Amino acid sequence: MQQTRISYSWLHSDAARGYRSGVSLHSHTNQSKETLDFLAAIANDVKLLRPFFQSRENRARNNHGIELNYAAGYWTPPLTPRMAFDLEEKQIQDKLNLPALVSLSDHDNINAPLLLRTVPSARHIPISVEWTAPFAETAFHLGIHNLPSAKGVELMKLLEEFTADPSDDRLTSLLSDLHAMPDVLIIFNHPLWDLYRIGQEKHHLRVDQFLARNNQFMHAFELNGLRDWQENREAAALAQKWGQLTISGGDRHGIEPNANVNLTHATSFTEFVHEVRYDRISHLHFMQQYSEPWKHRILQSTLDAIREYPDFPQGMRHWDERVFHPDQQGEVRPVSELWPGGRAPGYMRYILQFVRLLGTAPVSGSLRYAWRDTRSVRMLMGEQELA
Repeated sequence: MQQTRISYSWLHSDAARGYRSGVSLHSHTNQSKETLDFLAAIANDVKLLRPFFQSRENRARNNHGIELNYAAGYWTPPLTPRMAFDLEEKQIQDKLNLPALVSLSDHDNINAPLLLRTVPSARHIPISVEWTAPFAETAFHLGIHNLPSAKGVELMKLLEEFTADPSDDRLTSLLSDLHAMPDVLIIFNHPLWDLYRIGQEKHHLRVDQFLARNNQFMHAFELNGLRDWQENREAAALAQKWGQLTISGGDRHGIEPNANVNLTHATSFTEFVHEVRYDRISHLHFMQQYSEPWKHRILQSTLDAIREYPDFPQGMRHWDERVFHPDQQGEVRPVSELWPGGRAPGYMRYILQFVRLLGTAPVSGSLRYAWRDTRSVRMLMGEQELA
């Protein structure tokens, strides 16, 4: 019999008592390439902004000979693999007084765990990835954790090849092969987030079709630390419908540690995988930061992405060193190398100044109060639908 337990730091101060480890799943490092497609979506969705985006595209074309291609560009989170690992480990040690098991899962590459594993003391770190798995006209994000050390690079190549040339039948075959590896954990990340903007009704239809073929290879559905309360409630209902456990996944991209973790009796990541896969047990614990209004947390994550970090390694200190786009020859380069004179245009600096203003103490405090809706108030008072 499977069992999911859910607790909250603001309601259950002793939730970690009796457990042996805390587990951080699904967080990102500067090895993760994050799409810029959301900018094109904003331009299409917000009519008032279309002339602004069009004028920027025209200026890039006329003044610099560059065709803006959001799909070909990307940005990277600010933290190195070591910094990201230390951040997640420190939260679990300091806030829960437990040893930490940390699985970093960047988008479609395993560079972060491989880099960390070059240090002998870090050989225990799991090789994990957030894999973009195309399905029909959309794609789903699957957390593939604890790949076999000897086969990690080979398996990642197979996943990349599938993403480039997908088919629904081959997807099922690949998932079956991963499921056959006894120490691998497969998680359906944020299953109800319509990332590819195909419309909620169609997205839900594709989720059901995907699960009708592949649910037997899923080991848990994620309740996501960066998605709002209502979406996570619906994800929990989806898990119940398909007979699945729910599990944590912080989805951290900035410098705030994951907003949820798992509590476990395991002392190694492989033992934790077995606890979920075979014992069918998951204790998901929401950290204090999840109680903050969702819009406020999204703003803070955005600020993390565009913030200056003067103490970081060279080439990662400024936002435009962490955003990449093809140049005139099609070579992808940091946009800091594409600005005339190495300095961002004035309009861009003004936009960033405005966004950063939203994060200053008086403005941020007012927004936090304004954004606290009835759902978040019910959550703080103890509404327990997720459990």
